[in-house]
Amino acid sequence: MKNLIVNADDLGWTEGVNRGIVEAHRRGLVSSTSLLANGRAFASAVSVRGNHPELGIGVHLNLSDGLPTARAETVSGLLNASGELQGSPESLLLRIAKRSLPFEEVEREWDAQISKIKSAGLSPTHLDGHKHVHMLPGLFELALGLARKHAIGAIRIAHEESRLRAVLSRGGAQKTKVVVKQGVQARGLKLLARDARAIAERAGIATSDYFCGIAQTGVMTQEGVARLLSALPDGTTEFMCHPGYLDDDLRQSPTRLQKSREQELEILTHPEIRKLVATKGIRLINYRFLAQAA
Repeated sequence: MKNLIVNADDLGWTEGVNRGIVEAHRRGLVSSTSLLANGRAFASAVSVRGNHPELGIGVHLNLSDGLPTARAETVSGLLNASGELQGSPESLLLRIAKRSLPFEEVEREWDAQISKIKSAGLSPTHLDGHKHVHMLPGLFELALGLARKHAIGAIRIAHEESRLRAVLSRGGAQKTKVVVKQGVQARGLKLLARDARAIAERAGIATSDYFCGIAQTGVMTQEGVARLLSALPDGTTEFMCHPGYLDDDLRQSPTRLQKSREQELEILTHPEIRKLVATKGIRLINYRFLAQAA
């Protein structure tokens, strides 16, 4: 059986991103999404589940953007001079290497993010990380501990499958430098937490068998997605995506993923792409299915 989780990251980022994710679920392939507890459009994001009960909603653990969810004075080591989360994956990794990252504050902030989402009436299907920060050494174990604490049965393992990365890279005018840079990042994540799947299994937390989408973030093509669907392996694959509508809030926000979100939305809802899912016998699921089957 070929199972596919198409997870749209960044629910809650802006109203336009929320609308795009809902549209990609309603008319397209998106079966799962992950919510930013401190997103500026959090309130409307919470209502998504009530209107779309088949859409799985996870927690997008964040250390990089926006105001903290925990009280600022309790996580001051994670904040910049403006009182906002400031940890890029590279800076966090450097702090981990220097033993200067306050892990207890990371745990406090992530616990607050999960608790806020649960307090809004949602039952998270899984955990993943904004910019994959949950895969950094030591932080993955923290995420697993919080998954157990909050009875969340699944977690993303951001180890991009090389063969799937290759098929996704087909088609369109590829931005070679972007793809190469993101491909290097994908390989780096694999090295940093190469035992993550086994660690999660020992902790009783479910994962997908395969993962892809890092190298093609912001440069997705319809041909690449079509080839991915045709080459999908048996088991469960997570395909990460970032659909959305480009609104004023998104234009003004600190993300390079702008117009590309609308391009991804068009691809994910294209009739030929939807037809391929049916003809290839692919079952669209979310992480709740994996957790229940574990």
